[in-house]
Amino acid sequence: MSISDVRAIEIFTKAIELGSIRRAAATQGVSPQAASQALAALEKRLGVRLLHRTTRSIALTHEGQQFLEATQPALAALERAIDRVRIAKDEIAGPLRIVAPKYSFLPVLWPLVDEFCRRHPEVQPDIKLDDRIGNWVQDRTDIGFRIGATLEDDLTARRLFALQLIVCAAPAYLAKHGAPGSIEQLASHRCSVFRHPGSGRVLPWLLRVDDEVIRHDLPPVLSTNDAQLETEAVLSGHVIGLLSGLSAAPLIRAGRLVPLLAAHATDHMSIYLYYGSRLAQPSRVRAFIDLSVERLAGSRDYVLDARELVMAEEKGRRTLRRR
Repeated sequence: MSISDVRAIEIFTKAIELGSIRRAAATQGVSPQAASQALAALEKRLGVRLLHRTTRSIALTHEGQQFLEATQPALAALERAIDRVRIAKDEIAGPLRIVAPKYSFLPVLWPLVDEFCRRHPEVQPDIKLDDRIGNWVQDRTDIGFRIGATLEDDLTARRLFALQLIVCAAPAYLAKHGAPGSIEQLASHRCSVFRHPGSGRVLPWLLRVDDEVIRHDLPPVLSTNDAQLETEAVLSGHVIGLLSGLSAAPLIRAGRLVPLLAAHATDHMSIYLYYGSRLAQPSRVRAFIDLSVERLAGSRDYVLDARELVMAEEKGRRTLRRR
């Protein structure tokens, strides 16, 4: 059944209710001529006459009476369904599908989800952590986070904050093996590398040299496709790692990790929030977008400025020298 058929049935039932095609047309926002044409087209499609018409009145035919009795419950059910959807759109409740990178993102995402669920306990988060770029439609995603801003069509990207890559070691590693003084000296240290979860490819370290980001390959002592495991290996003092600020920044500020080669830390990538058109979104989606922007846009929680990095590195090296 086409949309024009539904509109014609609505005009038909309103005309009977109000006793006039002209009045029915006014309720539907169309001209009397358009309403009459819609009714005529419906009668032609059905192959029966539904109304006796005169210039002053209308009356149901026998077939029209049968058709009215059959369609009224269906139209009422359709109206109730539309009302339910409209009400649900304004409620902060129901499923909320979130996609985010697995790489180091859980410490960022969970506090956000936790706060949102405490505010709106009727929301049911459905969270997928995946470093691969999926399909927005197939994944039925409401909101996504991504490193970089490569997007499908018709999506909006909002930059939140820079993603830093920082060379880090635990104080225990430095006490046993010392600290590299240059990029070249990294080759003589115990270093970890990250293996891309999708392709399995070992990723080079990305380091800043002057105004350029270079790719530096290292012989790994440890390789893994899990950022949390790599962070634990660095914290345990087994290796030096190139960690993201998502996991490293809080640990550096807590004194559990020491940044090394601070001048070579990079921030050429960023974390983005992405979503579809806000005009058609349920309130729960709009509310989560607003909270994400409020908490994360321009956040310094996971970013250390150049001065903070240098001071943390100097403090770590001074502690090493005192030993």
